[in-house]
Amino acid sequence: MPFIPHTEQDVAEMLDAIGINSIDDLFDEIPADLRVDGLSDAVPVGLNEMAVSRLMRERAAGDAIGLNFIGAGAYEHHIPQAVWDITTRGEFYSAYTPYQAEASQGTLQVLYEYQTMMASLNGLDVSNASLYDGASALAEAVLMAVRAHRKSKSKRILMPSTVHPAYRAVVAGIVKNQGITIVELPYCADAGKTLVGELGKYEGEDITALVIPQPNFFGVMEDVDVLTDWAAANNSISIAVVNPTTLALLKAPGEWGTDGVDIACGEGQPLGIPLSSGGPNYGFMCCKQKHVRQLPGRIIGRTVDLDGKPGFSLTLQAREQHIRRSKATSNICTNQGLMVTASTIYMALMGAEGLERVAAQSISNTQALADKLCSINGVERVFSGASFHDVVLRLPKPVDEVLETLAAKGIYGGYAMATRYPELNDCISVSATETKTEADLDVYATALKEVLGA
Repeated sequence: MPFIPHTEQDVAEMLDAIGINSIDDLFDEIPADLRVDGLSDAVPVGLNEMAVSRLMRERAAGDAIGLNFIGAGAYEHHIPQAVWDITTRGEFYSAYTPYQAEASQGTLQVLYEYQTMMASLNGLDVSNASLYDGASALAEAVLMAVRAHRKSKSKRILMPSTVHPAYRAVVAGIVKNQGITIVELPYCADAGKTLVGELGKYEGEDITALVIPQPNFFGVMEDVDVLTDWAAANNSISIAVVNPTTLALLKAPGEWGTDGVDIACGEGQPLGIPLSSGGPNYGFMCCKQKHVRQLPGRIIGRTVDLDGKPGFSLTLQAREQHIRRSKATSNICTNQGLMVTASTIYMALMGAEGLERVAAQSISNTQALADKLCSINGVERVFSGASFHDVVLRLPKPVDEVLETLAAKGIYGGYAMATRYPELNDCISVSATETKTEADLDVYATALKEVLGA
């Protein structure tokens, strides 16, 4: 987006108007030893528009391009050109939080449509207007469960070790100083899913919430019905962590078990958001109607005006910028509204049938890839449980060496599991979405065979 900075005269006039000598005077309360002397050479000073554009093109060209089979929570899906052509229009691209909400009918309608679609995908009553990312969404869900379950005094959360390790790390960082205890549940070394039998030791105890991933970080399907019903029988809040693309085929969290989960959350990146060298992404959260007062963020509602014309309004505003801080459920500010706009357009263009095709092709390609790789001597599947579009494989050679050699060939061959699971130090997680062709799978299989010397 073009940006024209202030001239030195503009700056001088503004400083004079507020009665200070320099911009540094605005920050004089910050101790000198905490200040940075200046920006590094990575941010040149005084470049004109042409030079800046060239510099950014050169940096963008430095991003590696190749066949990506990593997955592990960030998925390369096809995004129709129309999605970002519309999203980057000025009225969307530069829109900010609607403090005078009803004057921003277009923004409110987009959020309303987004919430409707997400609530439908998750099979739950309400959705908020997004959070920062999937990891912080889970942290917010844990905090929400503690607020919602007033009868529980323990603040103990059962967290399967099959939940995305980055999510678990973020949750620990956010809740560790709030008196909340995270209890990790082990996984079955054979099937790759949570050991349901381990829950027996917690029956009858004060457990605030149980987190249920589907599919889990290994790509394996959890026993969600059993886990959801256990939480209900033990008077605990159930929190689903889901990939929204999978919900086009899998049972919605609101339909798990006898009565569905209480809260569902996850990462929205698969819905029309490019990988973009790591972000930005956004998180989503849905819940049952009875918990709506504890849902962080904003909820947009549809109504009619005095003339009977349809309109949209901020129905619930549970964040600190709208209400007293002591009453807020979260400090979520201008979360990821632009990403939500893109996802809304993506879902509208794809429709239910399109999302189902994406999910089905992703499963098919991942299974085909796993079969091709496992035909190589020494490569084998690690877990027996049914999987979606991630599969964990064991290699006969050091993982880092294999992945590095594949990368040199332009193939990003997977996620090194030892990064987060030391016991899987000879394993990688691979994924193939609908963007991969049969030829792509063959290229990977041939390259891996060469690297392994098989």
